[in-house]
Amino acid sequence: MNSKRGIRNCNPLNIRRVAGVVWKGQRHEQTDLEFVQFDGLAWGIRAAYCIFDTYRQKYKATCVEDIIARWAPPSENDTTRYVQTVCRLTGFGGKERLSENEWPRLVKAMAIVECGLKLEDTDVQTAMELYRKLKPIQTKK
Repeated sequence: MNSKRGIRNCNPLNIRRVAGVVWKGQRHEQTDLEFVQFDGLAWGIRAAYCIFDTYRQKYKATCVEDIIARWAPPSENDTTRYVQTVCRLTGFGGKERLSENEWPRLVKAMAIVECGLKLEDTDVQTAMELYRKLKPIQTKK
């Protein structure tokens, strides 16, 4: 995975850049051509929460298996192993329906898989506060 890159970008879940999408908290200057760069970890984590919300609303993805299958598709990743690792780290079952309140545990486990980074509870909670406070989630250029 892109461990140092994700940390350097304040993007612990390695969110890819998408043409026309500008995230709240995104650095003004983007020097990484593949992955979004954020002003701080909380902004990168918040973006992940926004993506989870999109998955829930648009694709009805509410369990670890469905979320990870979209996040890290089998065409590019060992999705089965990713799901197993996240389930082991969180204690969630693969098909267990997750509520928004459980996303912090999910994001912490995913950051370990993506970057080997153990996120601080304060960053995870600050990100949740930002997510709940600041909508819409993203804008198109």
